[in-house]
Amino acid sequence: MSTSRPVSFSVLDLASITMGSTPAVSLSHSLDLARHAEKWGYDRFWLAEHHNMPGIASSATAVVIGHVAAGTSTIRVGSGGIMLPNHAPLVIAEQFGTLESLFPNRIDLGLGRAPGSDQAASRVLRRGLGAGGEDFPELLSELRSYFNPSGAKYSSVVRAIPGEGLDVPIWLLGSSGFSAQLAGQLGLPFAFASHFAPDYLMPALEIYRSNFRPSESLDKPRVMVGVSVTTAETEQEAKRLATSQQQAFLNMIRGRFSQLPPPVDSMDDLWSPHEEAALRKQFGYAVVGDPEQVKTRLQAVLDETDADELIIASQIYDHQARLKSFEIVADVRGKLTRKENG
Repeated sequence: MSTSRPVSFSVLDLASITMGSTPAVSLSHSLDLARHAEKWGYDRFWLAEHHNMPGIASSATAVVIGHVAAGTSTIRVGSGGIMLPNHAPLVIAEQFGTLESLFPNRIDLGLGRAPGSDQAASRVLRRGLGAGGEDFPELLSELRSYFNPSGAKYSSVVRAIPGEGLDVPIWLLGSSGFSAQLAGQLGLPFAFASHFAPDYLMPALEIYRSNFRPSESLDKPRVMVGVSVTTAETEQEAKRLATSQQQAFLNMIRGRFSQLPPPVDSMDDLWSPHEEAALRKQFGYAVVGDPEQVKTRLQAVLDETDADELIIASQIYDHQARLKSFEIVADVRGKLTRKENG
């Protein structure tokens, strides 16, 4: 027998700083978006750790999570993610233990092993902590032991207060098979960044599901898929709005990190054929179009991935246009289904 159930939808906010604006404005827009997302029925609002990037304001991720959680009431708020090798696990346990104490049952801890920065910033961040994230499994084990010290190999005199004994859901994030396999073996939920690594999405999901072992956290796999969505009332306007993200990525592959630029009518004079091909490959799972096109494409993503949840990223220059895009996605959500055999 086949049944269907509603699909969970969440927001991944990069706290983009638009060209000519400031981090203060960006962070106020993040809170405004979170309040709207809560009203529109989104399940979570996650923020990502990035460093040394002039166009992203969420470097102090735990601080921004506290700001957003304090300004909302019911939506879950968390990290998408904290780059664990940048930090001492005790510090993360204390930060998220504090957040969970302030905002009970509303905090998520998504963890990644990438630096979230360029090599220069990574060296500054990771001095004495390891360079490439190879120690991620050990750091994760230590972090989890601070929340649940009973029987842990890190049962030392050091305790995370706040943190100890609190149930802060941990998600592993990834753009390859490494975290997928680890999440499966540990029985943790897994989120894949298909909005910037589309080619590895299906292989990573297969690795996660085939390696999954039930745990105290989960009895069966739970998959979240990141999707970049830009939508408006017309396809033409959606395509125009999407050029801001395209320009930002074009600057990045040219080695020039920038604030989020305003949209343009056409990218034809801005990229070479080779760069255009690279961008189209990069945004293989990006959804750009009017509401009906977005519904069709998101349903196809669900059918292909069998995801439990979609987390939507949207880098749009104009704040009101970004709000409208997320509102349209919220309306589309009710028309989508996820099939489940039972």
